[in-house]
Amino acid sequence: MRRNDHDVTDRIRTTDPAAVRAEVLRLFRRLYDDAARPAIARAIRAAFADLARAFRGEDPRFYPCDTEYHDIQHVLDVTLAMARLMDGYERSRNSAPALRPEHFALGVIAALYHDFGYLRRRADRVRRYGAQYTLTHVSRGARHLRHYLPRLGLGRLARAGATLLHYTGYERAAETIRLGDALLRRIGHMLGTADIIAQMSDRCYLEKCRDRLYPEFVLGGIARRRLPSGREQVLFRSGDDLVRKTPRFYRNAARRLDLQLARAYEYAERHFGGQNLYLEEMHKNVRYAEALGRSAGPGLLRRRPPRTLADGVEPYPKDLIPPD
Repeated sequence: MRRNDHDVTDRIRTTDPAAVRAEVLRLFRRLYDDAARPAIARAIRAAFADLARAFRGEDPRFYPCDTEYHDIQHVLDVTLAMARLMDGYERSRNSAPALRPEHFALGVIAALYHDFGYLRRRADRVRRYGAQYTLTHVSRGARHLRHYLPRLGLGRLARAGATLLHYTGYERAAETIRLGDALLRRIGHMLGTADIIAQMSDRCYLEKCRDRLYPEFVLGGIARRRLPSGREQVLFRSGDDLVRKTPRFYRNAARRLDLQLARAYEYAERHFGGQNLYLEEMHKNVRYAEALGRSAGPGLLRRRPPRTLADGVEPYPKDLIPPD
């Protein structure tokens, strides 16, 4: 049986940066010859180390991660999926342009830092919780990545790397994201795809939606919104309501995967040798959510997602979450 803290293959522990880094570097070494490896491999290792330190609160500029849904496991799961999509792309591209080693590193690092905008700076006097940056976290992460990539020797790709992050969010429609290079746009498609397929294939996805994502939506202003008329519209009444609406979200996500992200998920089939484990696990979660909607409801969800926040970090104030 697949473990709650492991990827879709049940081989890689997605709460462990070292385990995910080792698999990413294994794929990198399989794709590129020795001459291409040293500097790029160092950049990838440094990016993993810096990300883990920041999420634990060991970077003096940032508070530790306090978003339980958008946590280190989610980031690592997306990064692993991104590396696998790029591996599948390279193995099936035929006449399409090749990913150079620096492109592979850019995709990995963009995945690692795609949710960095949820981290609060120590000097932050505007917000008390990272989830309050839900609507702007992509732009915040993009600004950080643009300044960070030159430190890794990837300054030439810093502007493009920052732009890539917008494929994971909804601040800009994917077709309006401005990248002059077709290969970079394809990397963006893979990044947006990795973000969707990694989270929706998580073994505890539905439990995380109910217990972790809904509170982030409340704090981030997503659960309810104020209409121009002044009337308040309730989008999600509770965590259970969010789970009930998961099949509808999946249908929207499927359209995004097919149209805006140009079916980049198909590269996973080449990586896995014919199977698409991500789509299979996504479908299992959606079918179970549909079954819950027809039965006693999300109270049947009993899996326990791993806790990844640093000791002493509370994800959100319980009294801010309205009852169902």
